[in-house]
Amino acid sequence: MNGQDLKENFAIVGANGVDVAEYFYADLFAREPRLRPMFPVAMAKQHKVLLGALEQIVASVDDPDTLIPYLQELGRSHRGFGVAADHYPLVGASLLATLAYFSGPAWNEDLERAWTAAYGLVTEVMTDAAADSVS
Repeated sequence: MNGQDLKENFAIVGANGVDVAEYFYADLFAREPRLRPMFPVAMAKQHKVLLGALEQIVASVDDPDTLIPYLQELGRSHRGFGVAADHYPLVGASLLATLAYFSGPAWNEDLERAWTAAYGLVTEVMTDAAADSVS
């Protein structure tokens, strides 16, 4: 599975617009209610931020020279919001649940593995950058 597969799948998912972000955050807060206070009461702007970040990540999935610096900056900024390393697996689980839900019958084991691997890279780069910004 390559970046093109992720792009094609995200085109299916992303066609659902803000519903994707709403589902993601509903899943995340149901999964881990202690994360809810980290976010604003009104989530409309946050929904747009999430979708924009996902679009940027997917668009540059095959371009590490663009992707890595973007993820490093995300990692540093998320640290400033109080995001800790133990939050990333929760976010990943909600992301996979969201992708599976909006992919419908297109979702399969290969896509799940590809998204899991991609999210693993995202997590690694973001947590490393967040840790480096402390030292």
